[in-house]
Amino acid sequence: MKDRLSGQLDLTSLLDPSTAPMLIQSLVLQGDEVARDADSACVVIGSPSFRDESVAGASRSAGFATALLEAWRKSGAEVAARIRGSYALAIVDTTRACVFLAVDRFAIETLCYRTDGKTLAFSDRADCVQGRGDELDPQAIFDYLYFHMIPAPRTIFRQVCRLPAAHGVLIDRNGVHEARHWPLLFDEQHRQPFAAARDTFRNLIRDSIAEEVAGHERVGAFLSGGTDSSTVAGMLCQVTGRAAPAYSIGFDAEGYDEMEYARLAARHFGCEHHEYYVTPADLVASMPMVAQHHDQPFGNSSALPAYYCAKIAQADGCTKMLAGDGGDELFGGNTRYATQQVFEFYHRVPHRLRRLIEPICTDGSPLRRIPGLRQATGYVRHSRVPMPDRLQSFNLITQLDPEKVLTADFLAQIDSSEPSRHMQGTWNECQAPSLINRMLAYDWRYTLADSDLPKVRGATQMAGIPVAYPLLTDRLTDFSMGLPPDWKLRRFKLRWFFKEALRGFLPDEILTKKKKGFGLPFGVWTTRTPALMQLVEDSLSTLATRGIVRADFIQKLMSEHLPEHPGYYGEMVWVLTILEQWLRAQERPKSARDGCD
Repeated sequence: MKDRLSGQLDLTSLLDPSTAPMLIQSLVLQGDEVARDADSACVVIGSPSFRDESVAGASRSAGFATALLEAWRKSGAEVAARIRGSYALAIVDTTRACVFLAVDRFAIETLCYRTDGKTLAFSDRADCVQGRGDELDPQAIFDYLYFHMIPAPRTIFRQVCRLPAAHGVLIDRNGVHEARHWPLLFDEQHRQPFAAARDTFRNLIRDSIAEEVAGHERVGAFLSGGTDSSTVAGMLCQVTGRAAPAYSIGFDAEGYDEMEYARLAARHFGCEHHEYYVTPADLVASMPMVAQHHDQPFGNSSALPAYYCAKIAQADGCTKMLAGDGGDELFGGNTRYATQQVFEFYHRVPHRLRRLIEPICTDGSPLRRIPGLRQATGYVRHSRVPMPDRLQSFNLITQLDPEKVLTADFLAQIDSSEPSRHMQGTWNECQAPSLINRMLAYDWRYTLADSDLPKVRGATQMAGIPVAYPLLTDRLTDFSMGLPPDWKLRRFKLRWFFKEALRGFLPDEILTKKKKGFGLPFGVWTTRTPALMQLVEDSLSTLATRGIVRADFIQKLMSEHLPEHPGYYGEMVWVLTILEQWLRAQERPKSARDGCD
């Protein structure tokens, strides 16, 4: 659980011309690269490069951090817009009397910070920010229960903020100023011949994979059997000219296993295929470790199978892994995109007609008792919910009712409407005309930056192997933003362009298979595995004493809800168990849990 980037400084010394010159030389910074001169210093992690090729050439000879300081002198905070790739960076400048922090477009690398106006501390991990204190933020706990992660800028610690994806923060004598450095500008009018776009698309993927394998003898790929991971694994074979190692996870549970598609892709491309079936015993052995590895509660249950996949690859001699994350969110592959398109059709109904329909579609309408009409009234009621709140219409804790889940004392400390305001703010950042592009930009924040990428990052860090995301390069992202909206979602056909551009490369069975999206069969296994049930019951019995979740809700969850619908309620059981396991780690002596430098 060591941090990779860290620093701490006295802001009063930075702002005082008499003491500022001495600050730079005494400043302790940790990162992949550190550079300093007489009046400034910077630290960087990740794989950044400059967009300007002339500057990029200089950075290769002098080192990126050194070139970054030179670019900073010319551009100031605008320098972040000149960088591509994955990165987190910090710059301390005594001449301008400021500190600048920034992260990449998708927060592939993260950066957390704490400041009280007198001191500043930062780290890539929230739990490694120096001087943070151990006071937890109740609102962050509620956000976790709502989203199953804690969206930036909030963290679990009251005093610590996390930089949102594509943001920088300038800290100077005027205060703290956070701003987006990459505008969400989609070109929806651009048209190009399909054949040219297809060739560009394939070349961009091939080039990004070639960049990632350079300097590595053995690079592996996560292979789920979906379009994204199959594309990455196939291109990896093509780029290296040999059978690329590909790693797949299966579940011995009906309806959850898609290993057949992973095998199909592996045979099609000639991969060196490795399979591992996660078992209930693996969950018992690893759930506490996975929960406690993250710097705050993190409830994406795919983190555990991802860890086993990365662990096997590392033991197999791979020095790097490639993940397929990003294809769905850049090219329109999630089923909710088509679903929300259906609900948007209602808004094309003439307003006069809607005024006649809506009064008879309320909760108490007798039409809801008539088969067929119940679904129709539900469609109207659901369609009327504005975006983006409509995306959370079936949110688990909302469906269960926070007042029945959480204690009165805890509810008094939080604002249950805060997640809605957070989502609305994110939704408003993108002003694209089309629904699909606004949903993609929304998912870049919640699905990628705050959920899927931390899942893969945490899994690979635990396994001790670096990871890259070739479908999330800046060039491929820019390319996707210039595609027509109906090339991403054509009527109700998901990722039309992606699939058509890869037709003949990917197996037809993978192009046409329906997206299942099944995750870990945790609820099903819990009801059938005594050791797993014991772990869960022990965790939740302790959680019930913390004043967060009502004891009667936990009792009902375990005795009634989970046995009746393990697939549905298993998600809440997982989220609560992970929360308790993370909290337990915080109670250990600081010396026993703090691996931060």
